[in-house]
Amino acid sequence: MNGRLGDFGLARVYDHGTDLQTTHVVGTMGYLAPELLRMGKASPLTDVFAFGTFLLEVACGQRPIKQDLQDKQIMLVDWVLEHWNNGSLVQAMDTKLQGNYDNDEANMVLKLGLLCLHPLPTARPAMRQVMEYLDGDMALPELAPTHFNVNMVSMLQAEDFAHPSCCIRT
Repeated sequence: MNGRLGDFGLARVYDHGTDLQTTHVVGTMGYLAPELLRMGKASPLTDVFAFGTFLLEVACGQRPIKQDLQDKQIMLVDWVLEHWNNGSLVQAMDTKLQGNYDNDEANMVLKLGLLCLHPLPTARPAMRQVMEYLDGDMALPELAPTHFNVNMVSMLQAEDFAHPSCCIRT
């Protein structure tokens, strides 16, 4: 068994010499890829998803999920996408930075986070590509906000994800 970024060290509680069959997905909501919730199987692309959440959390200075004043869940990915749709992507950056960042780099990090968080695993980059983007060795593909035409809160609340074998921490 290989630990995955989204498991936050939970792999250590199992005996690595045995074949693990588990019926529960355990992790923190916002870091768990939709297919991990649906199928219960981790992969390198579920790690990419978790890394995308990490990128946005660091860049924006916000938790992956928060409650608004009406006690409604707001997913960070949806909030960043809303900024991008409004033509104000860089305004999603952490206000504590007080604008002390390069706008092009901020845009790249936010777009890369969104690309890593794509709901379709096959649309996510491999971690090797992520590193090339971050190192500046490769340019991000040109994407429009409409490339991410899914609302994560709606998707996660859909019946497909309400699986009894799923245990999620928020």
